[in-house]
Amino acid sequence: MDDLKAIKSQLEALCAKREYCVADIRRKALERLEGDREKADELVAALVADKFVDDSRYASAFAREKASLQGWGPIKIRFQLRAKGISDSVISAALEEIDADKASARLQKLLENKWHSLQDDPQGRLKLFKFALTRGYEYEEIDPLVRTITSPK
Repeated sequence: MDDLKAIKSQLEALCAKREYCVADIRRKALERLEGDREKADELVAALVADKFVDDSRYASAFAREKASLQGWGPIKIRFQLRAKGISDSVISAALEEIDADKASARLQKLLENKWHSLQDDPQGRLKLFKFALTRGYEYEEIDPLVRTITSPK
């Protein structure tokens, strides 16, 4: 029982430093409990009840960070959050918190910087599209920006 309290304390300390989703904490609990699913589920439930772990808080922080710091688009963010087992409704709410104007400006800056290295490449425009698509942006958002950036001045 003391081991369980110690592990719970360790997990609480982790959660106090940064946001974790339920899936990540469950994995960490399972590692520390050497695969004991029942005890791991009890620990996770206690951490959720004590508000150390909250998927909606995690999803919001993840979406804001990835959009503003890494320049990820909503498709890539949604995909990564789904991989963590977060529900679509929570993901949608998190994506709504992203400032669309800032995200669009971030995408434009990314594309402009990438275009500098691609403008002499005969397939540069195609590569620019691929770059933006792999960042998780939709074609409809990418197309007008690429047209503006790649048009002869």
